Amino acid sequence: MELETFSYDNRIVRKFTIATIVWGFVGMLVGLLVAFDLVFPSWSLGLPFTTFGRIRPLHTNAVIFAFVGNAIFMGIYYSLPRLCKAPMFSPLLSAIHFWGWQSIILAAAITLPLGFTTSKEYAELEWPIDIAITAIWVVLIINMFGTIIKRRERHMYVAIWFYIATVVTVAVLHIVNSIEVPASFLKSYPLYAGVQDALVQWWYGHNAVAFFLTTPYLGLMYYFLPKAANRPVYSYRLSIVHFWSLIFIYIWAGPHHLLYTALPDWAQSLGTAFSIMLLAPSWGGMINGLLTLRGAWDKVREDAVLKFMVVAVTAYGMATFEGPMLSLKSVNAIMHYTDWIVSHVHVGALGWNGFLTFGILYWLVPRLWNTTLYSRKLANVHFWIATLGIVFYAVSMYTAGLTQSLLWKQFTGMGTLQYPNFLETVLRIYPLYIVRAVGGILYLTGVCLMIYNLMKTARQGKFVAEEQHQAPPLLPEGPHGREKRHRWLERKPVQFGVLALVVILIGGVVEVIPTYVVKSNIPTLASVKPYTPLELEGRDLYIREGCNTCHSQMVRPFRSETERYGEYSKAGEFVYDHPFLWGSKRTGLDLHRVGGKYPHFWHYLHMQEPTSMSPGSLMPTYPWLLTDDLNTDHLSSKLTALRTLGVPYPAGYEQRALEELRMQAEQIAAELQKGGAPAEPQKEIIALIAYLQRLGTDIKVAPQP
Repeated sequence: MELETFSYDNRIVRKFTIATIVWGFVGMLVGLLVAFDLVFPSWSLGLPFTTFGRIRPLHTNAVIFAFVGNAIFMGIYYSLPRLCKAPMFSPLLSAIHFWGWQSIILAAAITLPLGFTTSKEYAELEWPIDIAITAIWVVLIINMFGTIIKRRERHMYVAIWFYIATVVTVAVLHIVNSIEVPASFLKSYPLYAGVQDALVQWWYGHNAVAFFLTTPYLGLMYYFLPKAANRPVYSYRLSIVHFWSLIFIYIWAGPHHLLYTALPDWAQSLGTAFSIMLLAPSWGGMINGLLTLRGAWDKVREDAVLKFMVVAVTAYGMATFEGPMLSLKSVNAIMHYTDWIVSHVHVGALGWNGFLTFGILYWLVPRLWNTTLYSRKLANVHFWIATLGIVFYAVSMYTAGLTQSLLWKQFTGMGTLQYPNFLETVLRIYPLYIVRAVGGILYLTGVCLMIYNLMKTARQGKFVAEEQHQAPPLLPEGPHGREKRHRWLERKPVQFGVLALVVILIGGVVEVIPTYVVKSNIPTLASVKPYTPLELEGRDLYIREGCNTCHSQMVRPFRSETERYGEYSKAGEFVYDHPFLWGSKRTGLDLHRVGGKYPHFWHYLHMQEPTSMSPGSLMPTYPWLLTDDLNTDHLSSKLTALRTLGVPYPAGYEQRALEELRMQAEQIAAELQKGGAPAEPQKEIIALIAYLQRLGTDIKVAPQP
């Protein structure tokens, strides 16, 4: 049979490789700044774009979508053509994908520190950027499926299965979670509210971890680990079970982020059940990866590439063991809202995603530049420094999380909270935040060593822009006899993609739709009213400043929480919350019952200088809130957008809303002035105080003794 000659384009791989390295350094550097923001709150220098609330989402987006995202595309653009024995479908689409993705990252890097955010975790980017993400993702899907369809290999290798599941599922997750009504160019409100928004967000959020940080990396593992070890994958059958069970079960697990909240119990139970089941396929993948190295352990001791990959797969196993454990209600009751969750996430991000990426880079760069690695010794130094960094980070945050929870829940022999002042618990874990920052320094130091090593590697070699290859054409299919069903499916990429889509949709449909159809899931409360115009503007300021990154708004039905905060939160209280603001971590107090707890003057001084009201606080100062005028230019469009979403603002309310806002602002300013504060009614601080004083006051609860 005559062979066909073609070439693999390494130029697009090089672009994504450089982007991975650059954005990895930037994302981790911002992460280190975030860590120091909690060690030295004055680090922000009184500037709005350097506070923890604004740069924490910048860090998560930079690491997830810039560093990990570019690494995924680097791996796909290298491995997919070689697995298909065909060049990428369209070099033009490849270029559009690269430059479009970098433009999206740049837009995120600009808008997030400026406070343009939806506040939804891992989905903070505003609607114009969401549309751009959708367009670029479609470009990737066309380019991928076009390449697979014109392949010269009959069957799709296991890595391609994970690539297909990734692009299909991420598209669904992004579109469903990003349905929003614009109120201005960079401001929107999500379609969903309160409990429904929380469910959709964590259906997205958990599966962003599943299908952006996990499934594509499993595809990379199935390609690069056997290549680096020069060994075949341990078990083809285990790969099949791993893949289909993983993508089916993962999509159900999102509600385990919302245990003991106002989410209906049936949804919480579903999330718990499927999270526990998720342990089996996750560990099946880990075992398949590690056993691929059977007979190659001597090589692991010498080869830094395999060291990184082994620890990466092990970290994947650790993270996917801890996730199901945290979904158990008894464990979740202790660990949720604490720094334990931060450690859990970073074991996955630093260990699984980071180490696998480093291993791939050390393997790939010498091949792209047709040379050998500049320094194996330096790569091994990187491995040990980074491993030590992970240990410092994980152990400190595990300890901090357990300490927080035990202190929050501790009662005296008289039945009162032993640590009623939340700041007492903050001061106890402060030294552990310093240790966490040291771990971050070590990890970033390793990245710097890698950058130097890879730059020297590239300089000593010569870049191979195109690799020539030959393969026989894929002839029309003849009769297959009694072919196994999955082997048949491996020849049909479109059918494979459709089946994967159906499998992942089942869990989402079963969990999300009943919260809309069955009204008893979210009982309405007649006393709950929409926010006033001033409160609405204050809520948007709260979102802009990222207050939800440190403060939750969800009092769970535990005695320790009702004693500390007040009546537990009810589902009906959030029906007008677009978006929900329940939070996922308590660096500060829960704020759902803060309304009326302190006078206006207290809030004013607290935002001016937090330590004046809360000695030992890790909160930065917000001087601009006291000096900047409130921008009400988009108030009418905000009210119109929310009415479109079902918030019962009366028709024509926009005409009198501004006057109501001014009247309420003048009342608050007058009270502040009586206390001696130089407050003016048009300042942003007035709107924020109005919102804070509204929180949790829609229902009447028995006064605490």
